[in-house]
Amino acid sequence: MSHKIVPTISSGTAGPLGVLHLPRLWQKMCLGAVGKLADGYKNCGPGYDLMVLDALGVNAEALIDFVATKKPSYVEFEKFFADHATKLNPASIAEINAAVAGYQHSDETRQSILASVGLPDGKPTDAVNLNNLDDWQEFYAAEIA
Repeated sequence: MSHKIVPTISSGTAGPLGVLHLPRLWQKMCLGAVGKLADGYKNCGPGYDLMVLDALGVNAEALIDFVATKKPSYVEFEKFFADHATKLNPASIAEINAAVAGYQHSDETRQSILASVGLPDGKPTDAVNLNNLDDWQEFYAAEIA
């Protein structure tokens, strides 16, 4: 049985293209391609994954197939992404980055994540930082505790 890995690259991280979430998407897709993505995570699913792909005009199936067959480094992944994006320009990048950074979970999701990590309802409120806390807790539970 292969060891499952919790992705820990934040959606708030960008690579050389300057697109937030893209390094995390690469990590999740690569882990998924080799059967190592932790249970409960999707290698390319609704939320930030499809938000980024749709906003920049990249076909999800083509990207999934590329990752599954080539198992690319991050730079190779970004090159494929750039070569296949139909809306990759500074304005579209700024727009999707603002959408990623500004996304807010529902009150229920926020409260659930904060409770699961032992914090009172309050800050953080943005999805990027709440997701970070959730990933770190999952990583801790799987690898440390």
